[in-house]
Amino acid sequence: MNSLSRAEVGAAFTDSRAPATPYDPAFDPLVSRSPGHNMQYAPTYWVASAGDPPPDDGPITGDTDADVVIIGSGFTGLATALFLAREHGIRATVLEANQVAWGCTSRNGGQGQNASGRLYRSQWIDRWGLPTALKLDEEIRNGFETFRQLTEEIDCDPQPGGHLYIAHRPKKMDFLRNEAEVMRSRFGYDTRILTGEEVRRDWCGDQEAAGAMHEPVGICVHPLKLAFGYMKMARALGARVHPSSPVTGWETRNGVHHLRTPGGVVRARAVAVATGAYGLQGLTPLLKNRVFPVLSNSIVTRPLTDEELQATNFLTHQAITDTRTLRFYYRLLPDRRVQIGSRSAISGAAAHQEHHYRLLVDGLARKFPALKGIRIDHSWWGWVDVSHDMMPRVVQPDPAQSIYYALGYGGNGVSFSAHAGRRMAERVAGLRGPEIELPIYDSALPFPRQGEWTAPFRRLGQSMLYRWYWLRDEIL
Repeated sequence: MNSLSRAEVGAAFTDSRAPATPYDPAFDPLVSRSPGHNMQYAPTYWVASAGDPPPDDGPITGDTDADVVIIGSGFTGLATALFLAREHGIRATVLEANQVAWGCTSRNGGQGQNASGRLYRSQWIDRWGLPTALKLDEEIRNGFETFRQLTEEIDCDPQPGGHLYIAHRPKKMDFLRNEAEVMRSRFGYDTRILTGEEVRRDWCGDQEAAGAMHEPVGICVHPLKLAFGYMKMARALGARVHPSSPVTGWETRNGVHHLRTPGGVVRARAVAVATGAYGLQGLTPLLKNRVFPVLSNSIVTRPLTDEELQATNFLTHQAITDTRTLRFYYRLLPDRRVQIGSRSAISGAAAHQEHHYRLLVDGLARKFPALKGIRIDHSWWGWVDVSHDMMPRVVQPDPAQSIYYALGYGGNGVSFSAHAGRRMAERVAGLRGPEIELPIYDSALPFPRQGEWTAPFRRLGQSMLYRWYWLRDEIL
């Protein structure tokens, strides 16, 4: 059977739990006036397969007080609420504009890698020097351990084993060999280089693979099941989670934050922002132009037959990415479907265009010819929070204000967001460990490198860069 078009996939999706407000596929955090109010989920595979959401505390229905308010109920917000309660005895109030985990948490690829941000470890050395890079690596490893422990507590379909980084062209092998050597000699990882033949024989039959680097640390998960697990544990410890409660206004008077929602004002002594790319420009001046939202696109096939599994030679459920600058990320899911994603449109208004969908369908067929024309059961897109220096921040940006944020993962937040939540909880509780001096903790998210005045022109630059990236990845 031929693949469904993007429009047909959207029309075929039904959700018995869909709230009254329709999902807006054109939502764009740089131009939309609101993040929505009780909007239904994007039509993702994760939403269709996670089961019913656990109980929540309903929308805000009157003025109320809270010790700590967390804005955003994705991985970071829920992990912050969990660790505030579990490790500091603080019962936070989580405000979510739409459904729990409505944003990137229910739209990503579920790849938990031993990383965060967009920089490689060799780039850490170039930017900060080896001593700082080694300390940052230790923190990222600690973060992965936080994530790993939570996946053992929660029924989230964990699939451990590591990460396969595939060279999509022979010229990319030198880059992978260098990165593997840096990871082995400087950071002590058991990183291996594979030939294209080894990839196709022992891992998966990706016909583009000229070789690969295998990192032994990584766990793939069902992201929405994981988020629901975070929420259940946090609420069991006293946290409150309020969906359908967008923050529509924010004033601070005498050190108290007054957060206006459609149902009432929530007053809090501290606010932790965990909106990912879904926080609007006007939420707080501390975040204006600090994060650049970028669209990512994803599809999931129907379950593969025995013959298709044999033809594609999928022998692993591990995370797989390729070396394109606008990389493909893909894997075999537990129910024998294949998920594949990549970057998408520049704006929300253009996200529905068919050629973004075809990029994934054609990419899947190019990598695995036996899947050409396979039915696509789920298609969606969502926004990724990319920082201007390609690394996340977990900070209190202004010591004079009790406002905190954890943002800027750049698409590598599935695992590290758990630890970011733990670190943000420590900041809110007033703790300052030695890791506070690391670059991801000791400074605010930066403005665009050329200056804040260039922010309105970022999408023009992004469009030009995407064209250059395609030329460099596919032609030069």
